[in-house]
Amino acid sequence: MDPSGTSEVNDADGRVSPEEMDSDTDYRAELERTRSQLLVFARDMSAVYQRKREHELKLGALLEELRTDYLSIVETLALVVEAKDQYTANHLERCKRYGIALTSRIDESMITPQLQYGFLLHDVGKIGIPEGILMKPGPLTDEEMTVMRTHPLIGVQIVAPMRRVLDEVTVEVIRHHHERFDGNGYPDGLKGEDIPLSARIFSIVDSFDAMTSDRPYRKALALDEALTRLRAEAGKQFDPEVVAEFEQLMQSIQSPEDW
Repeated sequence: MDPSGTSEVNDADGRVSPEEMDSDTDYRAELERTRSQLLVFARDMSAVYQRKREHELKLGALLEELRTDYLSIVETLALVVEAKDQYTANHLERCKRYGIALTSRIDESMITPQLQYGFLLHDVGKIGIPEGILMKPGPLTDEEMTVMRTHPLIGVQIVAPMRRVLDEVTVEVIRHHHERFDGNGYPDGLKGEDIPLSARIFSIVDSFDAMTSDRPYRKALALDEALTRLRAEAGKQFDPEVVAEFEQLMQSIQSPEDW
């Protein structure tokens, strides 16, 4: 019989040649190796993910600790400023409360920790003002006033290393809360709506608290008198729309607890 015929018969009977058996064995072995490699890879990736997750949790904890530390720094700086002047006791906290209440009426989305830091730190630059000027009981001379007017820029320099937490909103309040709506303020002489809204808001509550607090050279003004003076300066020192909002706010206050 022809050998080639025998091969055809075997194929027809469904028999597998030795070459095909070896090929199938190699294929299965390769599949098993691939499967094993994939399992190892999956375990490695799981371990990498777990380490990454642990790292993220640790990083998150460190960042939260950093934010807490910065908050402590902010509060300490605020207390240092307040401690330099016995006549401004609790001024910072009151201004923060007034500022938050007024901001809520104008644009509640503006209320952030950074804005509140600005309210607390608005006068931090006074740390760099000589006490003979800062504590002077009477009016300042022109030269002394020039020195006093540097405190917003000194404040910006002081908080510069804390920019990751104290953002531009904080800096705006510190730098611009002595700008005037008519452009005659300092340090940059900004006018009208060129002055950041945060600073326009704060300049009003800052002035209101100053007027309604005792000072070495005068007693605190009555509420009605303070509001009359704010109205008189609307469009000059203050944004008239913000003054109007502040008046409405004061009319809605029934007791100190409402702050």
